[in-house]
Amino acid sequence: MNQIPNIFKAYDIRGLVDVEITPDFSFATGLAFARFLQQEREPATVVIGQDMRPSSPALADAFSAGVTATGLDVVRIGLASTDMLYFASGKLGLPGAMFTASHNPSAYNGIKLCLSSARPIGRESGLQQIENFVRQGSPLEIRSVGVETKRNMLEEYVDHLLSLVELKSIRPLTIVVDAGNGMAGYTAPAIFSRLNCTLIPLYFELDGDFPNHEANPIEPANLRDLQAAVKSNKADLGLAFDGDADRCFLVDENGMRVNPSDLTSLIAHRELVKHPGSTVIYNLISSRAVLEVINENGGIGVRSRVGHSYIKALMAETGAIFGGEHSGHFYFSDFWRADSGALAALHAIAALGESDEKLSKILAPYQRYQSSGEINSTVKDAQGSTSIVEKAFSNRSGVELDHLDGLTVIGDTWWFNLRPSNTEPLLRLNVEAKTQAQMEKLCQEVLALITD
Repeated sequence: MNQIPNIFKAYDIRGLVDVEITPDFSFATGLAFARFLQQEREPATVVIGQDMRPSSPALADAFSAGVTATGLDVVRIGLASTDMLYFASGKLGLPGAMFTASHNPSAYNGIKLCLSSARPIGRESGLQQIENFVRQGSPLEIRSVGVETKRNMLEEYVDHLLSLVELKSIRPLTIVVDAGNGMAGYTAPAIFSRLNCTLIPLYFELDGDFPNHEANPIEPANLRDLQAAVKSNKADLGLAFDGDADRCFLVDENGMRVNPSDLTSLIAHRELVKHPGSTVIYNLISSRAVLEVINENGGIGVRSRVGHSYIKALMAETGAIFGGEHSGHFYFSDFWRADSGALAALHAIAALGESDEKLSKILAPYQRYQSSGEINSTVKDAQGSTSIVEKAFSNRSGVELDHLDGLTVIGDTWWFNLRPSNTEPLLRLNVEAKTQAQMEKLCQEVLALITD
């Protein structure tokens, strides 16, 4: 399949259904994945999950056929969130494939792959090799066809989540959950039925056409319904999940969006109380407050590039107990170092339920800086635009430059990062400063350089 489109991204496979990602492509990728697993001496069974997109069943069927054609077996867990697939991979000790395009619109689908025990596969850890196999074509050896079986793991997944966070003694809470017609509409009822909470559901109907809003809570417009529902119901907390429910965003009792770095700080604090002196990973877009909180609680903070495959690898290397990203991904050592939006939500619920304080009061100690959020610019030459910005700031007194991931410029009370997207033709800007005025001034200055 030398003519396959360029849909192998940095962390997963993602493309337009019936144009870029088809059953034939999925079958070829199943063959290639099986070949890669044999090369890596992985277990000879693959666990496969799928989201609610109309195209997911046929693509998962074709992938399974490709895997079993090589003699490997398949366990189909059916509808699943991505973190449920990671749970299955971890509990069963098997490599896995999740059919989802996460927060992308309905015209897209994709595949997230992992090794046994939910170990990540990114471009530098196997995805490039799998792509090469797809392009070259994977020869079939004559052998028995593998067996496909089915297993529903929803209750086992919920059991495991609830074993990791103490929630039995929390006070009664009212919580609004916006599933965005994504997979949280499947997993959240099973989780919340076992909590001391009144659940107010928004858009729990599984619908891969996303009729209410995009299942992408990092965009403020997609949180408006949740914010309104929290205020109108006088709820204690609002939770928003993306399409495959591996990311979680919070809204406080006032309907205000919570910066994911605040949740990173909260969970880091909680985990360091239980595991003093441990390592916590944070990516370079996280608030400066995150490292301050880690240090204040006797932990060791380690800075990472953006992206799950980098953070998971760094967690394994350092033995970190937890990792957080600005994008709403949260990683846990007791969840096979994988990311789980549901587990992050449970930590927030536990912190709120253990206290008599409102969520805004609990999070206030972590809100030390003003953040721009991610600002995306479409540019013709991302590298050229970045070089212009670097040149403009390189000779300023007291400024430090960093190239861990894109360009980070660090001042005494501020920083900004400019980096190209790994999945889209965009240049992403994140700015943080001690005051709102300083943050806005920096944004204007950098954006003017990018767009000139």
